[in-house]
Amino acid sequence: MEAVLLKKWEGLASRFQELTDQLMDPSVVSQPSLLHKLSKERIDLEPAAKLFELYQDYAKQLEDAIQILADPSSGGELHKLAAEERSELEQYRAKVEEQVREFLIPKDPRDEKSLVLEIRAGTGGDEAGLFAGELFRLYAKYAEKQGFKVDTVEASETGIGGYKNIVALIEGKGAYSHFRYEAGVHRVQRVPVTEASGRIHTSTVTVAVMPEVDEVDVHIDQKDLRIDTFCSSGAGGQSVNTTYSAVRITHIPTGVVVTCQDERSQLKNRAKAMRTLRARIVEAERERHEAEIAQNRKAQVGSGERSEKIRTYNFPQNRVTDHRVGMTLHKLELVMEGDLDEIVQALKAQQQQAETAKV
Repeated sequence: MEAVLLKKWEGLASRFQELTDQLMDPSVVSQPSLLHKLSKERIDLEPAAKLFELYQDYAKQLEDAIQILADPSSGGELHKLAAEERSELEQYRAKVEEQVREFLIPKDPRDEKSLVLEIRAGTGGDEAGLFAGELFRLYAKYAEKQGFKVDTVEASETGIGGYKNIVALIEGKGAYSHFRYEAGVHRVQRVPVTEASGRIHTSTVTVAVMPEVDEVDVHIDQKDLRIDTFCSSGAGGQSVNTTYSAVRITHIPTGVVVTCQDERSQLKNRAKAMRTLRARIVEAERERHEAEIAQNRKAQVGSGERSEKIRTYNFPQNRVTDHRVGMTLHKLELVMEGDLDEIVQALKAQQQQAETAKV
């Protein structure tokens, strides 16, 4: 483990013991507010402290095994047992180190939130729209495997089974931490169903991932909103198409527009539209702030050009490549069924390394 993280870990364990001693002090016990504060801090530190205790135990046993291996007088059988024990202890210690990293590396408070997912067809015409639909289905299956709920907010279909754009709420604790790395340009290489000559085409789809924002985190003045209602044009039967259940909300100061017609109830559509609107406004402000810091930095999804790709899906080769971590998997058919875990874990590990460097 990196020395800086080990030092921080030792500090957490030391603080845990200090709190344990303080909570036995009569002067602390007589102060309910202080007692509550210190008890909460101790509870938060307990997992890391217990892991440190286990880590030290493994380290001591490992040291004993190494000494036996270094002793020329140790017999052959003893030497063999010590070698086996050393190998096991090194594996155990590595697992403990991996477990404790989540306590040592600063967490992004947004990771626990639900999110707004927006997928748009980029370059490639109808083929880009078709892949936008397939990418949405991939994410829906991945979300289902993680126990998250997917709720469509807005969709603009192409008429041949694809989407010009589709917006959805993905709800569940920790959802954003699973989807945050999907933001960017996704490139697909394959022979389109619309291609008669059998040539491989390259198309792109852009994905935006925005953590959901609580009402208390962003204030939206009702005077700044223009709310229009209209008849839904989507599926759902005659009652949907003849009642003013669809909602379009425009935030006048920023020009952000959200449409929702997925629900039969106008109130439900309005509530979903407002959740999406808050996320978009905050994301727009974040991008504006980053642009001021670095004017040449591209926005989250760029312009949709092929050169900006974060991931490539090559169907003829059954290959998916994430260009940020240099990972290539020859199991595209499984990835398209929502098997994203291997890629997501690699991206999380890369992020952890980057955060470790900042500690």
